[in-house]
Amino acid sequence: MRAVESPLMSDAPTVLEMRGITKQFPSVLANDDVSFDLVRGEVHALLGENGAGKSTLMNILYGLYKPDAGEIRIGGKPVSFGSAKDAIASGLGMVHQHFMLIPVMTVAENIVLASEPTQAAGALLDYNAARAQVRDLALQFGFGIDPDAKIEDISVGQQQRVEILKALYRRADILILDEPTAVLTPQEASELFSILRNLQREGMSIIFISHKLNEVLEIADRITVLRRGRAIDTVPREGATEEGLARLMVGREVLLRVDKPPATPGEVVLELDDVHVRDDRELEKVRGVSLQVRAGEIVGIAGVDGNGQTELVEAISGLRKRESGRIVIGGRETALHAGVRSMLESGVGHIPEDRHRYGLVLDFTLAENAALHDFRYRPDSRFGWLFPRVLAARTQRLLKEFDVRGGNPQTKARTLSGGNQQKLVAAREVDRDPRVLIAAQPTRGLDVGAIEYLHRRLVEERDRGRAILLISLELEEVLSLSDRILVMYEGEIVAEHAFGTTEEDIGVEMLGGQREAVA
Repeated sequence: MRAVESPLMSDAPTVLEMRGITKQFPSVLANDDVSFDLVRGEVHALLGENGAGKSTLMNILYGLYKPDAGEIRIGGKPVSFGSAKDAIASGLGMVHQHFMLIPVMTVAENIVLASEPTQAAGALLDYNAARAQVRDLALQFGFGIDPDAKIEDISVGQQQRVEILKALYRRADILILDEPTAVLTPQEASELFSILRNLQREGMSIIFISHKLNEVLEIADRITVLRRGRAIDTVPREGATEEGLARLMVGREVLLRVDKPPATPGEVVLELDDVHVRDDRELEKVRGVSLQVRAGEIVGIAGVDGNGQTELVEAISGLRKRESGRIVIGGRETALHAGVRSMLESGVGHIPEDRHRYGLVLDFTLAENAALHDFRYRPDSRFGWLFPRVLAARTQRLLKEFDVRGGNPQTKARTLSGGNQQKLVAAREVDRDPRVLIAAQPTRGLDVGAIEYLHRRLVEERDRGRAILLISLELEEVLSLSDRILVMYEGEIVAEHAFGTTEEDIGVEMLGGQREAVA
C-alpha cells in the first residue's frame, strides 16, 4: 500500500461501490435500497441507531449474507461473494464486534490460521516463520504486541489489534470495523484511532461502523447515516455537528445533555461498610469500601477501568463472594456469602456490564429472557407451570416501552443487535421494581437515541424513590447523571464530589493524585 493524502482533498479512486442493496429478513427489512461508496485512503463512517442495518450491510459486503437485490463493485468490477473467503481474496478484511479468536492459541497462531507458513519438509506449521512475519507486520504498523502471548492472557484492546493484524496479514486494503470501540476503554479507543490514522496514511481504506457521534467526528472523512434500513444522507466531517448527526440518525431533535431536577434523597437504602473483595487471582481488588446510596438519588462511581469497580458490582449483586465487610439493603444486612438469588430477593436490580455473560441467555427467546429472574413467581408461573401468553404479553409491552427493535417475544436473543440486547436487559431490570438498581456501563453499545431514553428513564426511576448506583467508564455520563460522585482508585474510594463538578476536578484523583479520605 502506498501513502496518500486525504481522499477528500485529492483525486483518489473509488475502491468500493454498493448500489441499491436490499435485504429482507422474516421479521424486518434490514436494508432498503442502500447505496454506499469508499475511496482509497479514506475513513468512511457508517452511522446509525441500533438495528438501523449497519452490520447487515457490511455482512453482505463481507460475503456472510446474500443481498436480495443490488450490486457490489470493487475496483470498478462487479463482484459476488459466496463466503467470507471470497471477500478476503478480493482484499477485504473485517473486524467483528465480537472477536473471532481462539483463546488458547498464541497471537501468531491466530493471525496465520488458515494461511500458515509451512516447513520445507512437509505441511507442518513453521512457527518461527509465523512469529517472524507477525513481528515484522506489527513493527511496520506500530502495533505493540507479543507474537507468543496467548489470546486469553491479553487485553481486549490487544485482541482487537490481533484481529486487525489478521486482515493485514491477508493483504487486505479495505478494512471493515464493526463497532470497534464498544468493548474498549477510552484509553484503548484513543490508541485504536492512532492505529487507524497510520493505516490511512499507508493508503488503506476503512469503513468505520459506529453509533457514537464524537468518534465519527474525530476519525471519519465522510459519514453516511442509516435510519431504519435506509441511507438518509452522506456528509463530510467538515461542518458536521453532533446535533445534526443525531437528528439524521433518529429523525428528530435529540437531547444530548441530561436534563434533570435536583434530587430529593430519602432514607439510606444501600449501605456498604468496609467491604473487601478479591478477584479470580486472589488479589484484593476492593479495599475497605464504604458508601451509602439513598432513595431518590443517583450515586456515580468514576474511575479508570480495572480499579475494582467490576468486583465491587459483582459483590453487591451476589456474583462474587466478598471476603469481609457489611452490605445492608433496606436496613437488613445480607449474608457474607449471599448469592445472586438472595440479593435479588433483597431488592437489588442489576444491569451488568457484560450482557452476554450475565445479562442474557442468547439461545432463549426474548420472552424467556425477560422473565429470567421471575420464573418461579406469579404471574409468570404457578405450581411449576409457565404461562407463555403472560410472558409474551409482558415482553411485548417492554419491547415497545424501551424501543427494542429486531424481533418479537418469540425471537431468539442472539439475533438482536448488541444495543437492542442491552435495552432488553435494562427493560427487565427496571420492570422488576427493585429497591436498589446497580447500573454498570448501562449505555455500553447503545446509540444516541437509546442513550437519551435510558438516561431519562434512570432519572425518572430516581424521582420515584429508587436508589441507583451508577458505574460507568464514560466520565461525561457519570458527571451528568450523578447527584453525588465517588472516585475509585486501586480499590478504594478516594474522593467524593457533589453534582456540578468537572472532569478537571476529578481527573487527577482518578489517576491517584491528591487522595482524600472520604467518610
